[in-house]
Amino acid sequence: MLGAALLSALLHATWNAAVKAHPQPREAMAAQMIIAALLCVPGLWWVGLPPPAAWPWVLLSASLNMVAVLALLKAYERGGFGTVYPMARATAVLGVAAVAPLLLGERLGLWASVGVGLVAGALMMLALDTRRASTSDFRPGALVWTLISGLFTAGYVLADAQGVRSSGSALAYGFTVSILNALAMSWLNRGLGSPLQLLRRHARLALPVGVVSNASYLLILWVFMHAPVAAGAALRDTSAVFAMLIAVWWLKEPLPPRRLAVVALAVAGVPLLRLG
Repeated sequence: MLGAALLSALLHATWNAAVKAHPQPREAMAAQMIIAALLCVPGLWWVGLPPPAAWPWVLLSASLNMVAVLALLKAYERGGFGTVYPMARATAVLGVAAVAPLLLGERLGLWASVGVGLVAGALMMLALDTRRASTSDFRPGALVWTLISGLFTAGYVLADAQGVRSSGSALAYGFTVSILNALAMSWLNRGLGSPLQLLRRHARLALPVGVVSNASYLLILWVFMHAPVAAGAALRDTSAVFAMLIAVWWLKEPLPPRRLAVVALAVAGVPLLRLG
């Protein structure tokens, strides 16, 4: 489960960076969701729909995800990937850790609690450090949209955790949510063109990104079925650490020594989460 959560984190950071680097992030996001949904249709035909008990969570997840994605795109318009993404993920993991005990009745052990604290603290320090280092690339309004995205991300993570457990199948639940996400995103972006037009314009990016986003999502759903949600979310949101490495390698953003120390702090929290 540890490996699955970390792989999901790496894949999540990778496809988000690809969308942010695109000249038209909103169209790229919509196109990759459409591709992801098309890939899910044969799988859903094979595994079948989730049971009725999972459908309220399916609908809630899709609704919250749309707000989170649109807010993230708004933040990307106003801030750099190295600032927006870590701050959004830090907000999400803190929100999940705070609400999961109340909503799901989960009680983390001492070491797992310390691990959540280390990962969340490291991500917040990472975000704050990046914020100080790139104020010229963080225009007014970016912080508000980033925090909105993080809070709604926490909401759909909790909905997914409940939904996949009610479904009993990560594949049935994940395929259904992905298809609904694409339908909602296509409707919200209808002014940008039809789904077919979006795919024609952005197929080269959408196909690999759609595959990667599907894999990331299904992996974390599988983790949520077998591990406490707060711990799984904290591990998944170490994607902010991967995002910083991607930002340096791909987006050519600086990574000063103090930020490397923050990365080490996050990595230190991972084995504690594994202890439960």
